[in-house]
Amino acid sequence: MFYMYILRSLGDGKFYVGMTSNLEDRLKRHIEGRSKYTSKHLPIELVYTEVFKTRKEALARERTIKQYKSRDYIEKLISK
Repeated sequence: MFYMYILRSLGDGKFYVGMTSNLEDRLKRHIEGRSKYTSKHLPIELVYTEVFKTRKEALARERTIKQYKSRDYIEKLISK
């Protein structure tokens, strides 16, 4: 299983979109500050996930969301 996930900074409200095959471990690394981008935006919370059978599908979904570059799009997505 592969996951596309969205994190939100509780400090400044910024979003981070990522993809992983081990969501629990990846989230732990983000929370511990071992991820370059999110380490500057702690604390963070997991606000959205989608599950995929293949890495290719998860990566494509991550790229699609990042291409929008839209806070409004992400907020609508996570409010569903």
